[in-house]
Amino acid sequence: MRSVCLLFLLIGATLAACHAEDGPVKPSLTLQGTITHAQNHHYVRVPFQVPAGVYRITVVFHYTGKDEHTTLDLGIFDPQRFRGASGGNKARFTISETDATPSYLPGPVIAGRWVLLIAVPNIRPAVISHYQADIFFDRKPEIESFSDGPLRPNPGWYRGDLHMHTAHSDGSCPSQSGSQVPCPVFVTAEAAVRRGLDFIAITDHNTTSQYEALRELQPYFDRLLFIPGREITTFQGHANLFGTTRFLDYRVGTAAVPDMNTVALEAHRLGAIISINHPNAPTGEVCLGCGWKPQPPVDLHLFSAIEAVNGGAMRGPYSGVSYWEDQLARGYRITGIGGSDNHHGDWPVSHPDSVGSPTTVVYAQNLSVPSILDGIRAGHVFIDLTGSRNRMLEMSAAANNGPVSIMGDALRAPADSQMSITVHVAGCAGSTLKISVDSPNHLAFPSRIIAQDEETLHFTWSSDGKRHWLLPQVNMAAGDLELLGNPIYVNYPAIHPKREE
Repeated sequence: MRSVCLLFLLIGATLAACHAEDGPVKPSLTLQGTITHAQNHHYVRVPFQVPAGVYRITVVFHYTGKDEHTTLDLGIFDPQRFRGASGGNKARFTISETDATPSYLPGPVIAGRWVLLIAVPNIRPAVISHYQADIFFDRKPEIESFSDGPLRPNPGWYRGDLHMHTAHSDGSCPSQSGSQVPCPVFVTAEAAVRRGLDFIAITDHNTTSQYEALRELQPYFDRLLFIPGREITTFQGHANLFGTTRFLDYRVGTAAVPDMNTVALEAHRLGAIISINHPNAPTGEVCLGCGWKPQPPVDLHLFSAIEAVNGGAMRGPYSGVSYWEDQLARGYRITGIGGSDNHHGDWPVSHPDSVGSPTTVVYAQNLSVPSILDGIRAGHVFIDLTGSRNRMLEMSAAANNGPVSIMGDALRAPADSQMSITVHVAGCAGSTLKISVDSPNHLAFPSRIIAQDEETLHFTWSSDGKRHWLLPQVNMAAGDLELLGNPIYVNYPAIHPKREE
């Protein structure tokens, strides 16, 4: 009985870990049974039915008797073929069309009779082992992750890169002999570690093959969160998709995908978010479809973010900052983010277009895919164009000592109310803080020199009761943009965009 109780304690702990972000989730199906010495050196087949419409299957397996040297090994077959075997080294595995736990094969989750295979290398006479396999069927669209739970549990500012390419599209780096070859995913991951990043999104063009590598690498890189990403690359512009591994048809201009709005709506259906990439980039033979020219024009309410800063055009006429600010001026609450668009994971951090240059810094409740994406949706973001480990830009505001809002939030400020604004800046001594209102050419206050390495500045602003957005930024002494925040939205509707449950 003690062993059976221990079994269920272990199962409960594992499920809590697997679903720590949203609380325990009830398995779709539970398989239970016993193994005795009569089955030693045999294979036990445990059939179960997978219904139609499942895109991912996850198995969590536990058994008693380990303290008596019982060993049970796992494998699995779908209705058509062998899908893998992990022996006794994994108590949990997942299989989907795009990715699978190492030891298992990705591919379509076929409806029909599957078989969980339990091999019995050892069980002693008189020992009875009780096993339980909890089967989870993922049907509905939801934010996906390669980790079982948050890599860090605490709220805070997390630094990452949301745009990069590997061997799964057009990323390259030198081989051992110096030849330029398609660059493996782990090279980019190691570059992110050298930069000191907390999260990255590999966004290879249109493909889903990179997810298999990320599924394998995530347990090793247990301090670097991998966000499922993809660059939807079309003839009318590029957009990054975050949070799903499922296929999204990118063939804009065909009967199946008549326009870019169709792409954005499908992203929402899949539970993902979508961001416009390098909107001011030129389009032509040098960069096919890189400029943002969708026809008909898109409904920007369907997009969560705009890549205001791209590593290939951080400043100058091709920077996306002006496009983003134009949309703010039109009344859209859309988050400004950055991405290196790196294609050479081996480049050192000193290279201007290396991984993490620029860095997108997100305030999130923990280091998990859902929380990082919620932070982006909410606009709790600033962009560090220097790719540093420590520069900070935080702005908060309150009206008449009311509730405090941070970047990305809406703030109610009636006419004649006094808004107290606080800006915390770190790592920028000698630079200049600017807070614009409604336009980059209209400053809410005179520019302020940041005198110390870490400084908190206070301002008071009188509200006229109308809609405004207040946007902070830090410029280097030479004038180059250093840090770019997101607005606080004064007297906008009090929406707080989050993922759909």
